[in-house]
Amino acid sequence: MASASEKKIRVLVIDDSPFMCKVLEQIINSDPQLEVVGQGRDGRDGVALAESLRPDVITMDLNMPHVDGLQATELIMSQHPRPIVIVSSESREGAASTLKALDLGAIDFVPKPSSGIDLDMTTVREELTRKLKVAAKVRVVRTATRSKLAMPAMPAGSGASRSSAAAQNGGKSPLIVVAASTGGPAAVTRVVSGLPKEFPAAVILVLHMPATFTKQFTIQLAELSALPVKEAESNETPQPGVIYICPGSHHLRLSMAGKISLDSGPRIDGYRPCADVAFETIAAYARPLAIGVVMTGMGNDAAKGAKAVKAAGGYVIAQDEATSMIFGMPSEAIQAGAVDEVLPLDSIAAALEKRVLKLGRLAPVVVR
Repeated sequence: MASASEKKIRVLVIDDSPFMCKVLEQIINSDPQLEVVGQGRDGRDGVALAESLRPDVITMDLNMPHVDGLQATELIMSQHPRPIVIVSSESREGAASTLKALDLGAIDFVPKPSSGIDLDMTTVREELTRKLKVAAKVRVVRTATRSKLAMPAMPAGSGASRSSAAAQNGGKSPLIVVAASTGGPAAVTRVVSGLPKEFPAAVILVLHMPATFTKQFTIQLAELSALPVKEAESNETPQPGVIYICPGSHHLRLSMAGKISLDSGPRIDGYRPCADVAFETIAAYARPLAIGVVMTGMGNDAAKGAKAVKAAGGYVIAQDEATSMIFGMPSEAIQAGAVDEVLPLDSIAAALEKRVLKLGRLAPVVVR
């Protein structure tokens, strides 16, 4: 509970639906640490109120008249940046727009239920208030469209033969597993965009996003990646030079035969997908050929998994605090003593290539 003297987090609500504004206001004001200080009925209102009220955090609808949520997000983040949490539909169109908003600098998102009348108040309240509190602590910066930022150049000689590492290691290729949550889509895009076309490792991405969002993220990431990108499917064997995204509705495991299995069971330690599960099973299969990457996100998912990768003789990289939107997940992995390198975002792709090429040059590894 917040004390009477404790300053509340000031929230600006931007949504063209009077009903949704009322619902959001009730949810936000029910938390003793939060208070609604203003409401905007379209993006034009929102931009003006963001400047005049200077709220600690903003909830942003996307489908609005005059100036939509994407335009408003870009204007706010380029002129008077404030932490923004997108509140949007889980439809394909809503997912695509939300991912674009995250690329423009929004911090996080809360999917709207399909029918506002049937809102599950308990679920919405918990997720929304938690994400608003986290977003309010993020140090935002004035930014242009992030998708237009230049990707880091890769060193000359990039792109070793895909078959070399596999030939050296009893037919197994290096396997990279990446975990990310808050701030993850933009950060993961930068890393994947830095990987060369001929990359001798499979890459499995585990992000905390709903299924509709991972499906859309697959489409958007494929447009920027030199490597093919697809959603992972049960019973397929990860191939070098392919990016696999874990569907948001499932946990991903790798069998001892090297095949992917997807499990739609309940959340594990509060997460679905759970990165720990993917890390642990990939470590058990790939052992010294496993490479774990723990990136920006809230919570401690992937810390146990990173320890498993390390214990199996694999290698673990964590994103550094300066470039992480939320340093929770990398910090937990570092504190667990499971991290070999802590790197800024734009150094991770080159480090992955270096590690994979090193594995390809090693003497044959017996993987039991």
